[in-house]
Amino acid sequence: MTETARHDHAPRLEDFPYRLTDNVRFGDLDPNQHVNNAVYATYFETGRVTLMKDPRHGLTQRGLAWIMVRLDMHFRAELRWPGAIELGLGVVKLGRTSVTCEQVVFSDGSCVASATAVMVLIDEVTRKPAPLTEQVVAALRPWARHGVTLTPAA
Repeated sequence: MTETARHDHAPRLEDFPYRLTDNVRFGDLDPNQHVNNAVYATYFETGRVTLMKDPRHGLTQRGLAWIMVRLDMHFRAELRWPGAIELGLGVVKLGRTSVTCEQVVFSDGSCVASATAVMVLIDEVTRKPAPLTEQVVAALRPWARHGVTLTPAA
């Protein structure tokens, strides 16, 4: 499936194994009275960080850190205040030092935004990319997007 086709297809929340809820805040609005486009990056960050930083998931190891290197967002519909949102995340690709996730924001059962995010694992001292450890790869597997088989890069 091409990247364009993937973005044109309406995502289903149930295809994203990591999910959480959040609220649209009044401060998220722009002068057009809908959520400002820049705020979506914060929604997507919330989804990634709550997964990656939770020690129960084993994705953050001593001496290593995750950094964002790419975030491609697709705005699908206006989002307004007040309201609750559902955030979803699914891992779709493992690189040698990177992880690619697809993320969604849903409101009232409809996808209002989607994104593809690439994170790189780095050594906290050298600040250079570090290979994904076997532990990290194993900890990422439960978060694979529905229909995706995660295969580590050689």
